[in-house]
Amino acid sequence: MNDFLTIERDGAVLTVTMNRPDDRNAITDPEQSAEFVALAESLARDRTVRAMVLTGAGKSFCAGGNVKSMREKTGLFAGSPFDQRTHYRTTVQTIGKALWELEVPVVAAINGHAIGLGLDITLMCDVRVMADDALVAESYVKLGIIPGGGGAWLLPRVVGLSNASRMTLTGETIDAATALRYGLASEVVPTVEVLPRAQEIARAIAANPGHATRMAKRLMREGMDQKLPNHLEMAAAYQALSHHTEDHEEAIDAFLGKRAPEFRDR
Repeated sequence: MNDFLTIERDGAVLTVTMNRPDDRNAITDPEQSAEFVALAESLARDRTVRAMVLTGAGKSFCAGGNVKSMREKTGLFAGSPFDQRTHYRTTVQTIGKALWELEVPVVAAINGHAIGLGLDITLMCDVRVMADDALVAESYVKLGIIPGGGGAWLLPRVVGLSNASRMTLTGETIDAATALRYGLASEVVPTVEVLPRAQEIARAIAANPGHATRMAKRLMREGMDQKLPNHLEMAAAYQALSHHTEDHEEAIDAFLGKRAPEFRDR
C-alpha cells in the first residue's frame, strides 16, 4: 500500500498532502491514521520544523470515511459494535488526539470538499485557507451516524454552538462564503491560490522562534478549558522559559539593531 501522506520540506515548513485522490482522500484504513500519529510524534521531536501545511491531492481535501466500506462493513466498519468501538478509538480518533496535541502550528489548505472527518481534520488545524469553490459539511447524520472523530467537541469551539448545531443536526453542506462568515475559514481565495497562500502563512509563522510559536499554541489550546488563574500560571512558566532562550536574545538584539533576526531554535 502506498503511503497516504506525502511530505515535502522547504526550510522550516513542511507541506503534508493526503494522497489518495482516486478515493477523494477518504480515510478508512488503520495505516492512514497511524501515519498521522507517526508524523505528529516525529514533529514533537524535531524542533527545526516551525510550521506545517496540510492539504489534499486532487480535487478534494478529504471526503471523510469511505462510504463503500461502511456499506460493506469492512475495514474500520467491520465486526460487532464492540469491535467498531475499538476500531474508532484506535484509528480515526487517534488522528484527532495527535493533531490536537501537536504544538507545531498547522495551516489547512482546503483545496476542495472537506466532508465529515475531513472537516473535523481541518478543525484540528490552527489556520484554514479555503478555496472559493470548496464545500464543507458535518454530514454524519445524513448517513445515520454521529461525529465520531471529535467533531462534536471541535466544531462548537470554532463556529459557536448555534452554527455548529445547525451544521451537525442538518448535515447540510456549506460553501466557502458561509464558512468565512462562520469563522470556520480564515481566508477564502481562488483554488489555484490555496496552497501558495497557506504556505505563505506557514512561512510567516516559521519566521518566528519555534519555541515561542509552539508554546503560544499550547497556551491557546489549554486556555480553551482553563480558568484564568490556571492559565496565567501556565503562561508565567512558559514566559520564564522563553526569556532564557538564545532565540529570545537574538530577537531583542535584532530589534534594537534594526536587522533581520537569525533564529537557531535554541
